Amino acid sequence: MRILEYPDPGLKLEARELDKESVRHLRTLVRRMTRAMRDAPGIGLAATQVGVQERVIVYEIDDELTALVNPRIVYASDECAVEEEGCLSFPGLVVPIERPVRVVCDGATAEGEPVRIEADDLTARVIQHEIDHLDGVLIIDRAEPDERKAALKRYRQERL
Repeated sequence: MRILEYPDPGLKLEARELDKESVRHLRTLVRRMTRAMRDAPGIGLAATQVGVQERVIVYEIDDELTALVNPRIVYASDECAVEEEGCLSFPGLVVPIERPVRVVCDGATAEGEPVRIEADDLTARVIQHEIDHLDGVLIIDRAEPDERKAALKRYRQERL
């Protein structure tokens, strides 16, 4: 499973929600996404990053693998923090991004069971980052204008 890299137009597409009938193929998709994420190596991956326009994310923090289907943020704290973020679709690039430090995310497991995740710090950041991918939003879209310009310049120079 190949991870799409910027400027692949597939990264800007919005993923579609899945219904309960999709559960059968989800286990295979999650397994393949997890392998691609680990091989990269990374800590999170959205289905859109592997060319699958479905609302599925996987992430692994502290050796705990989580797969979410149709994830959506239902609460985000007012408190925010700026941290460096990397992205498997922008190999080698890190960009300072401001995000809420705490979120509550509703979704479903790969087996179709409803789940609510209350997350803070790194886990909250990863969930937000991966959900952004499902909405066609990239880290450079969240960066301050000057940082975005500098980051894209660095990225292009490194890719030559």
